[in-house]
Amino acid sequence: MPRNRIDNIVFDLGGVLVDWDPKYLYRKVFDNDNKRIDAFLSEVCTPEWNIEQDAGRSLSEATQILVEKFPEEEVNIRLFYDRWEEMIRGEVKGTVTLLDAINKKGAHNLYALTNWSAETFPVAQKRFDFLTYFQGIVVSGDEKTRKPFPRIYEILFERYGLDPTSSIFIDDSLPNVETARELGMTGIHFKHPKQLDSNLRSLGALY
Repeated sequence: MPRNRIDNIVFDLGGVLVDWDPKYLYRKVFDNDNKRIDAFLSEVCTPEWNIEQDAGRSLSEATQILVEKFPEEEVNIRLFYDRWEEMIRGEVKGTVTLLDAINKKGAHNLYALTNWSAETFPVAQKRFDFLTYFQGIVVSGDEKTRKPFPRIYEILFERYGLDPTSSIFIDDSLPNVETARELGMTGIHFKHPKQLDSNLRSLGALY
């Protein structure tokens, strides 16, 4: 990794700081029937469907699309957003510990760039105090665009005056990291907190 001067550290949220997974809800709904869970989340409430809400589509429109397509699954489809909060297990403790350390050190500006529905993000804001550490948060659902499209990164740079070449970007999605690197950021593909700790130390961004 390059050893550029680092002024800013930009975190993804879901999968990095927030432990979110639709399976946490549907294990209850389908009584831990893994085949049923996997089929429902790969054929009905798919990641491709969900990410359009991250890009600004309303929850009501998204739900109606699936209800019309899969009327036999209407009850389970409606649960996706009626009980959406049950998909959040909590914080990713090891990563939040690192975020705490960076925040206390005070040597870097902290930002978040997240693919998240504008309608559900307030739930996270109420639940996670660590979100107050960030000097700015760009939420894809508010911007009507999402990672890995370059425009959302440019919104972050423009809104907060960030120089990408002096910024670290952390995300669990490799395509999102690759776009950040193409735009000049130092990208870290997050896999687990220990790996992130090592990467940040090597960049002089932790201790």
